[in-house]
Amino acid sequence: MQNFIEIDHVDKIFPLANGGEYIALRNINLKIEKVEFISLIGHSGCGKSTLLNMVAGLSNATHGGVILEGREVTEPGPDRMVVFQNYSLLPWLTVRQNIALAVNRVMNHYPEAQRKAIVEENISIVGLKHAANKKPGQLSGGMKQRVAIARALSTKPKVLLLDEPFGALDALTRGNLQESLMRIVQENQVTCIMVTHDVDEALLLSDRIVMLTTGPEAHIGQVLEVPIPRPRQRLEVVNHPSYYGLRNEMVYFLNQQKRSKKVGAVTVNKEVIPRNGLEKINLDIGFIPLTDCAPLIVAKEKGFFENHGLEQVNLIREPSWQELARGIADGRLDAAQMVAGMPLSMTLGAGNNISIPIITSMVLSRNGNAITLAKKFREMGVTNLTQLKEAINTAPDTVHTFGIVHPASMHNLLLRYWLASGGIDPDQDVNLTVIPPPQMVSNLKAGNIDGYCVGEPWNSRAVLEDLGYVIATDLDIWAGHPEKVLGVKEDWVEKHPQTHIALVKALIEACEYCDDRRNREEIVELLSREEYLNMSMEYIRPGFVDDYNYGTKIEPLLRFNQFYVNNANYPSRVEGLWILTQLARWGYTDFPRNWVEILERVRRPDLFNEACRQLGIPDMDSEPQNLQLFDKMIFNADDPVGYLERLSIRRDYKVSEILIDSPPAPNSGGVRQ
Repeated sequence: MQNFIEIDHVDKIFPLANGGEYIALRNINLKIEKVEFISLIGHSGCGKSTLLNMVAGLSNATHGGVILEGREVTEPGPDRMVVFQNYSLLPWLTVRQNIALAVNRVMNHYPEAQRKAIVEENISIVGLKHAANKKPGQLSGGMKQRVAIARALSTKPKVLLLDEPFGALDALTRGNLQESLMRIVQENQVTCIMVTHDVDEALLLSDRIVMLTTGPEAHIGQVLEVPIPRPRQRLEVVNHPSYYGLRNEMVYFLNQQKRSKKVGAVTVNKEVIPRNGLEKINLDIGFIPLTDCAPLIVAKEKGFFENHGLEQVNLIREPSWQELARGIADGRLDAAQMVAGMPLSMTLGAGNNISIPIITSMVLSRNGNAITLAKKFREMGVTNLTQLKEAINTAPDTVHTFGIVHPASMHNLLLRYWLASGGIDPDQDVNLTVIPPPQMVSNLKAGNIDGYCVGEPWNSRAVLEDLGYVIATDLDIWAGHPEKVLGVKEDWVEKHPQTHIALVKALIEACEYCDDRRNREEIVELLSREEYLNMSMEYIRPGFVDDYNYGTKIEPLLRFNQFYVNNANYPSRVEGLWILTQLARWGYTDFPRNWVEILERVRRPDLFNEACRQLGIPDMDSEPQNLQLFDKMIFNADDPVGYLERLSIRRDYKVSEILIDSPPAPNSGGVRQ
């Protein structure tokens, strides 16, 4: 399906008087659906208004372009109307005459009576009948802005472009106009793009919020979905369980950009001269605020990145796994901490998505997850899977909803495996919904979900706040399973083979540091910092330093977070094959007949072992032929389809050859031959 608006790889470069150039915007990619409300937010000078002007046709892109309904935007047009902050009304004309000016210009082929009717209709829409004959000098700021909105809407535009339309108004007037705008836009089915500095305004009005990094070379840093139903009332928005999580994420992003601007040119200059034999020495690496992001934080804070020639590594906190995957896909991120199945699912194009070849050359962590239930189940006496099934069966008319973080995550795959082993169909007997990890606790508290499977500290937080209890950890389901991995686009590794090996080496050493329990107290303090988890240390400690608190019992779990010991970093292809069977089991993708080819391409022990050799570590080989989870069912890597057939609860699946474009170049990745 064709997108309504497509901002396609847009760069905007301004020439300087000294013959140089200023790159305002770099590689802006954004697709907008019809009747969608998009807000652009970022610090002053990041190019928000410049981008808006390109959509309006008031300015053209240096590279790339803006497409509206299949046609490139090259000049202004009546299908796109702009509302500016300063009203832009003609002071010698009345309200009626200012609006008529636009109508008579655009709709001059309409009969005069029809044009007058359109003017009166739009005066009525914005509630200015009583002031129709007044001039701008007789109007308040809010009334002037309503005239500007009415004038823009009067020509029946397809797109309404708003450049900080309420920035100069007092709080009460701004609030009233925001609610009027929501009503008008919904009634007229207009697509909107708005520039704003106000995070609360963006959350109130938007379907998606596009956050731009600080210039020069500003780009899309994050895109936040606003899952608040419409029509919206201000109080309902503020009380929505996602509101404060989204607001905090926006404020964190803006504060992070403010800090990065102070750092200086090194942070924003993507053309740092390579040194130490590396192709690239400044990297942006994505992560999600979870306890097991520890190797990335340790590698930065303890100097492991710098020790291997990576002189400027920015750790970018992402709001969700979906947004992190987008960051890798569009090149905003060089590398990322990924849930274990994400490199495979992105490479296969699972869920009818475009295939994006991703490789993983090391596992960053194992274990670390738990299944948390709402405390109402504890009050019902539910302490095991059998009792959970009985509780679900006793309320057949109740839909029990459980949160997962991503379809290709071990949280989803292990929760489904656990439920199905107890006779609970995860698609028919309960409802599973994707929720970013930081929003799990608020959704549990609000009663939107009955439980979840997630990494720490979000289970411990629910326990310590008496919102729920842990019924099982992943040690009870599959002890030692791969949890988070390093994910990098295949073509990125081809361009930066030595940089990639340096990155793996730094993270191997960081993982070793994390698994030395003498360092755990220090790591807890690092994780708790504002730029990382931004959380009290008491939520991070259980299972990481202290005994694990289930909410019903407390016991030591020495391998709850595993980063290095027992060959933890080895990217086993057999484990990857098990993930492929589960993706097929639940209908996310066909099972690839050419699974050997897929696994050899995605999971790269050859690159891992090269990094180990350069560190003086013997090659590792952690390839068991068989795997076994808690139900004792044997997974034989020689017969994955036979394993699928033995699973009693599953979806219908197909076995087909899945071909991936852009095969890797011979000897890529700096592998020693």
